[in-house]
Amino acid sequence: MRAVVLTKFGGPQYLEAATLPDPVPGPGEVLLRVRACALNHLDLWIRAGLPGSKVKLPHILGCDAAGEVVALGPGAEGVALGGRFAVHPGRSCARCDACRDARDPDCPSYGIIGAYGGLPGAYAELLAVPIEHLLSMPDSLSFIDAAAVPLTFLTAWHMLTTSARLRPGETVLVVGAGAGISVAAIQIAKLAGARVIATSTSKEKLEGARGLGADETIHHPPEDLVRAVRRLTKGRMADVVFEHVGVAVLMEALKCLRPSGRLVTCGATSGALAEIDLRYVFSRRLSLLGSTMGNLAEMRRVWALAAEGRLKPVVDRAYPLEQASQAHERLEAGGQFGKVVLTA
Repeated sequence: MRAVVLTKFGGPQYLEAATLPDPVPGPGEVLLRVRACALNHLDLWIRAGLPGSKVKLPHILGCDAAGEVVALGPGAEGVALGGRFAVHPGRSCARCDACRDARDPDCPSYGIIGAYGGLPGAYAELLAVPIEHLLSMPDSLSFIDAAAVPLTFLTAWHMLTTSARLRPGETVLVVGAGAGISVAAIQIAKLAGARVIATSTSKEKLEGARGLGADETIHHPPEDLVRAVRRLTKGRMADVVFEHVGVAVLMEALKCLRPSGRLVTCGATSGALAEIDLRYVFSRRLSLLGSTMGNLAEMRRVWALAAEGRLKPVVDRAYPLEQASQAHERLEAGGQFGKVVLTA
């Protein structure tokens, strides 16, 4: 099969086209002909050499896939050849205490295809997938759009509904409105009945955020984030901050919360080592919540909403598989609004 493999940790120049043996589906698995694979910042972090990911080189990146079933492994029943599916990217044992408690990412053997656990990903023509991780595609979704849903929408859903316990009528500050994760968060927060304030350094991205349902926007920088939130909320501040940028904004974001507010974070695209004034955190009884992915039941709920058209993927640009390095450069530069996708 055709694939793009990571040959060395570092820059996008280490993504190289290759011809590899076709994967063989195991018991309860199908072989998916990958038609589209969406990029995530996790791809960039793994490429750079993320500690703890247990990636052995050469490695196939790619957490989000959509395609057609072309072969069935032993015992893979109820799936038709030619069926169109996206893929739930998480993998867990389904037996440990964490899995039984629906805390899949806490499973000791948890992995994400193309990322954690050394699992091969979808920068390839073919991918072996357990049948329980298949997400049936409606005719209304293209392969490109379907690939743009799973990881970011699942992560945003878990962050807002499970971790932050967002309630109708609350105000959510969504930082970095152009990112795929923020595109998902704006829609999920509106679906939950919340008021959304979105931020971006780009006026064009703020227009896009309003098109997705954001009630207010803040051009930050140059606007002062804390003062703008205070003005828009008439001094009450935000109930929840949805954050994935990291060091460049974290302390400011905490100051945007009301007393007993919640900040939930899933990333650190501007840097990981943030400085926090703990006096501000404990004196205002703030909650700082870390979040990664979600469980399979949440994925199925998110997918049902996407299939119904109530959550809509936004695609910035699609590249052919062989241009994976250019796609990485596009995502790394931060100019995109929505998802960058590879097609095979």
